[in-house]
Formats: sequence, C-alpha cells, structure tokens
Amino acid sequence: MKLKSILPLLLSEFIGTALLLSIGLSFVIFDWGKGSVVATYIPLASARRLITGFLFGSTGCLITLSPVGKISGAHINPAMSFAFWLRGKMKTYALIGYITAQMTGAAVGCIPLLLWQEQGSSIQYGITLPGNAGLRSAFIGELITTAALVTVVFVFVGSRRLRNYTPFVMPPLYSFMVWLETAYSGCSTNPARSFGPALVSNYFNDYWIYVAAPLLSAFVITILFRLFRLHKLLHIKAARLSYHNMPTHESIKSGDMMPDNN
Repeated sequence: MKLKSILPLLLSEFIGTALLLSIGLSFVIFDWGKGSVVATYIPLASARRLITGFLFGSTGCLITLSPVGKISGAHINPAMSFAFWLRGKMKTYALIGYITAQMTGAAVGCIPLLLWQEQGSSIQYGITLPGNAGLRSAFIGELITTAALVTVVFVFVGSRRLRNYTPFVMPPLYSFMVWLETAYSGCSTNPARSFGPALVSNYFNDYWIYVAAPLLSAFVITILFRLFRLHKLLHIKAARLSYHNMPTHESIKSGDMMPDNN
C-alpha cells in the first residue's frame, strides 16, 4: 500500500535517471568516442572535459526542472537519496523504491546508447573506470567529488534563498569536477550512472568503487553536518532538488532516521 502511494514518484525517478544516462552519456560518447567530431575541433582534452561536464550537469539540471523532476524531487542518484534518508527526510520504503527505480532507469536508459555503435563501444558507452593512478586514487576521487555534490545540495536546498537555484549549480559544478577529477575515476558520483554502461558493456571490474565511495561519502558528509550542527543552520524541508511549485509527498518530507530538528 505504501509503495503504491509513491508509484508516481518512482516512475519519475525511473524516467529521470533513464534520461540522465541516455542523454548525458550520449554527450560523453559524442565528445570522446572513436571518430568524435568534437575531438577534431577541440583536441585539448582538458577543454573537452570542461565541456562534457557542463553538458552532463546541464542534462541533470533540465531533468530537475522538468515535470518528472518536479514530481519526485529529481534525486536521480542513489547516493543523493541515501544522503536525504540519513538526514531524516525519506521513509525507508521510499529510499528502497527510489534506488530500485534509479538503477532500473539506468539500465533502460543505456539501451539507446547501443545506437552509437563503434563510437559508443570504443569507450564502453561512457563507462567509469579507475585511471592510471590506481584504485586508491579512484576511490578517493569518488569520495571527494560525491562529498562536493552532497555538500552543495545540502547548502542550497537548506537555504530558503538558494533552494530554487539548486538545479542551476549542477552544470558549473560538474564542469569543474569532470575537468579536475575524471583522470582518476571518471567522476561518477552516482552508482546508477556507473551501473548502466557497465551493464551494457558487461564489464563490472572495479564497479564496487562507484557504489562504496559515493555511499560512504554521503554518510560522512551527513555525519559532519550533524556533528558541526550545520543541519540546524541549513534546514532541509524535503528530499528534493526541485522546489518549483509542486506539492511534496509525505514520504520525502520526513523519515525514519533522526530528523534535522534534533
């Protein structure tokens, strides 16, 4: 009965995550795949990283502002849902439903990437892999970038003046993070984002990094907010990145963990 009441939210998360991967990773393939026109005209890798990150972040921004984003709050990332749950802003059944919808959406969203054929397969459809610096650097890179994401979201949605601007910070944030960190881990910050291309490529080597590091990072940041009592200063109304004239379901307004007012 509880899951039935949040089916519109779960469908929205499914669609939103599918769109994030199908569109966002198409930009990755277009910019970096074999025979890329972008690589011909912009051979400087650092410049292309800036552009790719901005386009991926812009995809997330537009999804957040879209009707599906307004319904579910546009988490489109299990690590972000986990962080909201830890802040006491999601019911446990909603967290499980959201993560299931996100992972399923990631899988379905990557199916259209097969249309890129050789250009897509040349980079395994935008898969995230540890760089030459090794697993430790990749893990640390995912910890830092996910920490940056969660912190920015907590600061923006926790401020009445800033919360409506939360979606618009994603393009510059991802542009900077992709430019700075991609060489170490691929700058995922999102277990679902890494799951989709790993699935269609049938390559799950080191995928655990892209689950463990983002979730651990979300946990640490949430604990630090409570330890330094930042949760009192930056009070989150609901587990959503979109606050644009849409009613909020009770399952993402309060949760089973300790709420912010404690």
